[in-house]
Amino acid sequence: MQLSVEELHEQIGKLEGWKLDQEALVRKYMFSEYMKGIAFVDEVATISEAFDHHPHITIDYKTVTLRLSAKEESGLAALDIRQANEFNEAFDKAR
Repeated sequence: MQLSVEELHEQIGKLEGWKLDQEALVRKYMFSEYMKGIAFVDEVATISEAFDHHPHITIDYKTVTLRLSAKEESGLAALDIRQANEFNEAFDKAR
């Protein structure tokens, strides 16, 4: 379900570290070691498969950037917010 602009801004305000960039939700996760970032990406892949919704992932040494968008729904949706929350939970466990 696509979110209204007001709902989207309200939900993003509750998401630690996530920002709206054009039509996508974006967060950079910083790790103390390269392999911790890689392990996090593996967990992101598992979560993404469960949601059947996959983010764009960029790995730059100890920084992992996730970009969520819902092109098929013509905008960000509640699914993106739920998934971003799960990514944050995975990050909290990975640190």
